[in-house]
Amino acid sequence: MADEKAKKGLGRGLMSLFGDQLQEVPIKQNTNSSYLVVSISDLERNRFQPRTYFDEKKIDELAISIKKNGLIQPIAVRPEKKGQYEIIAGERRWLAAQKAGLHDVPVVVLDLDDTQTLELAIIENIQREDLNSIEEAKGYDRLIKEFNFDHEKLSEFMGKSRSHISNTLRLLTLPAEIITFVNEGRLTAGQVRPLVGRFNAVELAHSIINEKLTARSIESLVKREKEKEDQKFKSKKKTDPNILLAQRRIEESTGLNTKIISQKNRSGKVIIKFSNVEQFEMLSNLLTKNN
Repeated sequence: MADEKAKKGLGRGLMSLFGDQLQEVPIKQNTNSSYLVVSISDLERNRFQPRTYFDEKKIDELAISIKKNGLIQPIAVRPEKKGQYEIIAGERRWLAAQKAGLHDVPVVVLDLDDTQTLELAIIENIQREDLNSIEEAKGYDRLIKEFNFDHEKLSEFMGKSRSHISNTLRLLTLPAEIITFVNEGRLTAGQVRPLVGRFNAVELAHSIINEKLTARSIESLVKREKEKEDQKFKSKKKTDPNILLAQRRIEESTGLNTKIISQKNRSGKVIIKFSNVEQFEMLSNLLTKNN
């Protein structure tokens, strides 16, 4: 019970700790915090960082802002070896500060163990508005695998619906090439979600990019593709040899194209095609000659 309360506390406190505007940082129970200004070379990246892709253009833009205004928001760190600190949150700011040529940066030092660091890094990234859906899914996946969360617990913990959690996690089943497209911002979650489970997902993804298709257009495209596959599957279904024999005998007797459609309940229908009045009269006579 105590652990669950602690986790909920972490989730609620993140927005004030890592918000876009500098705010007072609440000191949590059993967590000592202090502000320091340290050499930028004394920081090292978070080994638990869920982010795998940093937009270089946005890093450059942030570097310009930092060069002009300084680094206002402190970077959250924890002590590592003597005089060194591991970044918990704020790696993007750290990278931009290096590009801006800063020698020293403000940090807030948190006393966290490995488990808390991993959890906090994941939650902080998930709650950021600019986190892409693949990275969000990877964060959920780690919480499930490394913290034994289930979908219901994740839903309550993150304040998101269970369907959102499930749909986001399904994105991880997409081919690596499509995941790269999402990470690079070339495709959105809405565009790639209909591709989950598709054998030709990569081919469709390239079509989406080349033709600049909307999410609605993609859903229609995938629906048409599925209908084509279903039709091919139906046409490939094996027909009962007895049905084929009966069709051939009727065609030999009438000289007309015949198709027998058999259904599960042993019912069905016989379709005999005629092309002109003469063929119709001949067929009519055959069917009624004993009357």
